[in-house]
Amino acid sequence: MSVPAILPADVLPRAGVAYVHYLSFMVCFAALALERRLIRANPDKADATLMVITDVVYGVAALALLASGILRVLYFGQGSGFYTENPLFWWKVGLYLGVGGLSLYPTITYILWAIPLRKGEPQVSEAQASRLAWILNIELAGFALIPLLATLMARGVGLPGLPGA
Repeated sequence: MSVPAILPADVLPRAGVAYVHYLSFMVCFAALALERRLIRANPDKADATLMVITDVVYGVAALALLASGILRVLYFGQGSGFYTENPLFWWKVGLYLGVGGLSLYPTITYILWAIPLRKGEPQVSEAQASRLAWILNIELAGFALIPLLATLMARGVGLPGLPGA
């Protein structure tokens, strides 16, 4: 006599990938918020170092978000057709890529701080700090829209023949 399974076999892997996806999103958003909080002209060495570390954390979380998103579309989600046939999915992907593209400027800036950080503190002008702040604000706004698109998508909005189509 066999014991009935408490959960279907695919529930835990699907939930695990979804969890990594959500957690990665939260880490990305938190890292961007911290970077935005720290950015200012002529930061001290500790804040500049923390910005660099935070940007690395953001990059790793963004890669985990991308990988878990791909896994959800291909294997652990609603089926690839549910996503690829929905224009909101492509808006979500575009927004993610746009935010990722914008994040290159701060990342390259922080990489260029490596030598000045070893010698002391990077010299950051008011104009550069303002530019970085604006870019981070746009990234935060873009990231804030992604869950809205995801919740609409999860309810079938945008799919042909379903509400909102």
